[in-house]
Amino acid sequence: MEKLLAKKGFICDMDGVIYHGSQLLPGVQEFVEWMHREGKQYLFLTNNSGKTPRELRDKLARMGLDVDESHFYTSSLATASFIASQTPGAKVFAIGDPGLTHALYEKGLTLDDVDPDYVVIGETSSYTYDNICKAVKLVAKGARLIGTNYDLTAPMDNGVIIPACRALVAPVELASGKNAYYVGKPNPLMMRTGLDLLGVHSQEAAMIGDRMDTDIQGGIECGLDTVLVLTGVSSRETAASFPYRPRLILDGVGDIAAAAH
Repeated sequence: MEKLLAKKGFICDMDGVIYHGSQLLPGVQEFVEWMHREGKQYLFLTNNSGKTPRELRDKLARMGLDVDESHFYTSSLATASFIASQTPGAKVFAIGDPGLTHALYEKGLTLDDVDPDYVVIGETSSYTYDNICKAVKLVAKGARLIGTNYDLTAPMDNGVIIPACRALVAPVELASGKNAYYVGKPNPLMMRTGLDLLGVHSQEAAMIGDRMDTDIQGGIECGLDTVLVLTGVSSRETAASFPYRPRLILDGVGDIAAAAH
């Protein structure tokens, strides 16, 4: 734990680490206060593509946690940055919520459902059969297929599991015969950008997450110290089934603040 407390930067997942639904998890307030008090650099890195940083800031504010929007980085922002770096001014057919379309606009990308360079899919409540058919047609014509993140499922407030991004991309992959490129965790691209935003080296930072297949895998591949918290998806039992291990397994981020006292 002493090694963790000495880190200069912390990259934290959100759902399952910071909150569940509309409730902060135990110890989160104390953990954030400790990071501020100790001058730690921190970033909330989420695969959720539907919300903008401002919406995420407002969500935490409603739970009583005041965090500036500069501390948030989403898979939508990572996806938009990736496409803009590959094809500046690209045309994009996007299936997703406002967080995705806003990120694309901010990077100077144009929404186009006729002759796009890319088809981009993120989580959305407006997923329709017509959109699937259009996406398949455009990919067959040569548009490159991008998924904002690699999450297959996501938990709802009541514990029910629902399809996430990878499940929404799968029909387009199967029907078009083309594999998508996924930008969000565990793709190291997103975490390396997070490190750049923090201004710290990978050896000086830790990744804290609740999912072995995204948070911990991505952290390991980027050379970060890795911490699995048991407040979300992965348990000690499921973690043991993976071929890689986090360095620490904690009950929650409150354990970090408690150890600092």
